[in-house]
Amino acid sequence: MSNADIFVGETIGTAILILFGAGVCAAVTLRHSKARASGWVVIAFGWGFAVLAGAYTAAPLSGGHLNPAVTLGIAVDTGVWGKVWVYLLGQLLGAMIGAVLAYLVYLAQFQANVRQTGTTEGTAEEPTPTLGIFSTIPEIRNPVANLITEIIATVALVLPILAFGLTKGLGESGTLVLIVSLLVVGIGLSLGGPTGYAINPARDLGPRIVHTFLPIPNKGTSDWGYAWIPVVGPLIGGVLAGLLYNVAF
Repeated sequence: MSNADIFVGETIGTAILILFGAGVCAAVTLRHSKARASGWVVIAFGWGFAVLAGAYTAAPLSGGHLNPAVTLGIAVDTGVWGKVWVYLLGQLLGAMIGAVLAYLVYLAQFQANVRQTGTTEGTAEEPTPTLGIFSTIPEIRNPVANLITEIIATVALVLPILAFGLTKGLGESGTLVLIVSLLVVGIGLSLGGPTGYAINPARDLGPRIVHTFLPIPNKGTSDWGYAWIPVVGPLIGGVLAGLLYNVAF
């Protein structure tokens, strides 16, 4: 694969990933969305389908990593580092593009993010904080615990991905991407509760950058004090998964 193919594939694939992923978060979160308050299960499956769409699209060009943690895990396993930087640049750019596209899809809902008054009960509804649509927010802010969660959840993603490659014909049949998508759903349902399971530095950092600059009314903070955890945790997890795979398999 050429550098150009890798960059284009990862940019397009990650943009689709974030379009679907941030899109389902917007659908569940924003006022005046038909899917509002439909819950965590919907979000987990939405992110799984996001991986399905993005990875299948990118696979012919780049292999469909869409995640710096996956790229690092593969590099640690294979010892091939020359194209890692191309993957990472494409993933970050794609994540930013996907976040902008999700914002445009829900533009009217974002613009309506204002205080609602005059209800029949006489109560007022506050504007919706919007960062959780784009990036992760821990339920309990504990840097050590949050970092551990992201590391373990990322190992639980990358190690199986590496092990799946040992099953003959899985990649050629096209089933591999489907299985990884279901794996992401499982991680969301089982391990996503504490932090929102970034498990992907580009998935969190790119949309957080976009959120900082988007003209969303009453959007709230972009929480840059927490931003290092969903970047560092998955990077550590990806490296650990690659090392564990080399030792165990």
